[in-house]
Amino acid sequence: MAKNLNNKKYLKGFRKELRNNPTKAESMLWKALQRKQLEGRKFRRQHSLANFIVDFYCPTEKLVVELDGQEHNNSINQEYDTKRTQKLNAYGIKVVRFENKLVFEQMDMVLDAIKQEFKK
Repeated sequence: MAKNLNNKKYLKGFRKELRNNPTKAESMLWKALQRKQLEGRKFRRQHSLANFIVDFYCPTEKLVVELDGQEHNNSINQEYDTKRTQKLNAYGIKVVRFENKLVFEQMDMVLDAIKQEFKK
């Protein structure tokens, strides 16, 4: 991984603001990920990688978990998300995405899908 990829100083204030004002879906998923509850893996929330702030990051697995709300359902944001994922993949980081509604309606499926990424 490239040197100085993690937590760029210029993003610190924005990361803190995002952590202090999570979406409901982020809060719910965080309760399931924090304190190494998911198969002993440590996750960080609102972590920056390169010039991006990701919702959740597991450093040991090099895994990003992103939650997407309605604002991601348009071509401009989908194109941005695709380019962002490609850049993170170039650093050897896997990215998985879930719609917010899945966190509310099918949390077990979301957690199982994240666990499946641990095995890859």
